[in-house]
Amino acid sequence: MLVSAIRLVVGYAIALAIGVPLGLVLARVPSVKRALGPLLLGLSSVPSICWLPLAIVWFGLSEAAIQVVIVLGAALPVTLATESAVRQLPPTIERAARTMGATGPTLLFRVLLAAALPGIVTGAKMGFTFALRSLMAGELLFVSGGLGQLLETGRDLADTALVLGVVVVIVLLSRASERVLFGPVERLVARRWGTAVP
Repeated sequence: MLVSAIRLVVGYAIALAIGVPLGLVLARVPSVKRALGPLLLGLSSVPSICWLPLAIVWFGLSEAAIQVVIVLGAALPVTLATESAVRQLPPTIERAARTMGATGPTLLFRVLLAAALPGIVTGAKMGFTFALRSLMAGELLFVSGGLGQLLETGRDLADTALVLGVVVVIVLLSRASERVLFGPVERLVARRWGTAVP
């Protein structure tokens, strides 16, 4: 579990660091949206396991190959969710901010990204799910330790109990991330933005 958790945290953090700024650029720069938007939308439909052969060609059977699969699997949904959240903001928010003197980085980070945060958090939660799926896909295909390798071992040994046990651990890991991380963040954002249900 520890091996898989470390891989997941590292890959997911990189995916967030790439996905949120890229989504912001797509939402704010029309030329980038025209150039990259259709490509990213198409790539988002590619199963993450499809990236593993390319990652192995580039990095061999290594940790880097698994991280590439995780990052590509998680960054695309985060990017698209961020773009959608920023693009769907009411124009009055930006006009009001500009009227009060907000420009440049202040407008981007303190106004637009802050206003889009509820949508970005939803995209981040979706990205975590994709990162977890991508991690399992990467660990299944070569000896690397982690939960995916335990699944492969269970298959090789025809050990149903081991396979089902690992599946239960994956489900518990996902639920724990919801209760410990995403649930509290979503409630905090909902209260701060006044969108919490009474």
